[in-house]
Amino acid sequence: MSDSLKIRVQSPGMFTSLQDLGRNGNQDSGVPFGGAMDKESHKIANELLDNQRSEPTIEMTYLGATFEFEGEGQIAITGADMGAKLNNNPVAMYKTIDVQNGDVLSFGQAQLGCRTYLGVKGEWQAPKWLDSFSVVSNLTDLDGIPKPLKKDDELEVKILSFIPNRKYPIGSIPVYSSCHIIRVITGPEFERFSIEQMQSFFQKVFTVSPDSNRMGYRLEGELKDYVTKREEISSGIVEGTIQITKSGKPIILTADAQTTGGYPRIANVVRDDLSRVGQMKAGDEVKFMLVNLSEL
Repeated sequence: MSDSLKIRVQSPGMFTSLQDLGRNGNQDSGVPFGGAMDKESHKIANELLDNQRSEPTIEMTYLGATFEFEGEGQIAITGADMGAKLNNNPVAMYKTIDVQNGDVLSFGQAQLGCRTYLGVKGEWQAPKWLDSFSVVSNLTDLDGIPKPLKKDDELEVKILSFIPNRKYPIGSIPVYSSCHIIRVITGPEFERFSIEQMQSFFQKVFTVSPDSNRMGYRLEGELKDYVTKREEISSGIVEGTIQITKSGKPIILTADAQTTGGYPRIANVVRDDLSRVGQMKAGDEVKFMLVNLSEL
């Protein structure tokens, strides 16, 4: 057994990057929290490999990548089904998979869901920035910070041990859809909206705009008779904050969003639904459901 597994990127897909659980303690400096968009799928991939949850995984967005392995190792695939193939043979998700020297792992396009996660058994040998492996999509031009993967990039994972192959319980595997009901709690400016606008927010079925990414999801559909009453003072925002733009359209802020914003915050997605938001893609339908903190 070699002491490391090397992974060469033959094709990077649409937006493929290393992601972990994000950066803590830097938001006051304007650095987004970041991390995997679907943190549950990220965690499950590491659990299947007996890794620490903080180990990074490779996050693929909508259109998957192709990788070639040098050495022996173990992997796990979670999240959206991108039709993964190992040496052109279909390979199962949500289980531990052995890979050998020269194996090629390829992914296609996600049909339901948006992001797929590739975990690798061992310790990743990759550069960190502010104690995190995570690529921040809007900071990729800066020197010294992690970048999205590109063709011919080579990654290395230190192999510590092998484990018996395991499967994730079939009844616990997430099921994805093109229609989403997202639970929210009221935001700081919720009471500034009229009754008609509140009703519009919770009754309307919105559509995810193609102009959506790791910074935020723009939704098509406007609140009824929305008019900006005043300029908002720029205030703190977190992953899951829902702002209403001047045109009355919602934006769900996600992992790489800025840390402050000036649009009114009508609601916040509950933590348990953030991974579901991370699997939404352009054209999906979204409806919001108001819950109380006591119900969570």
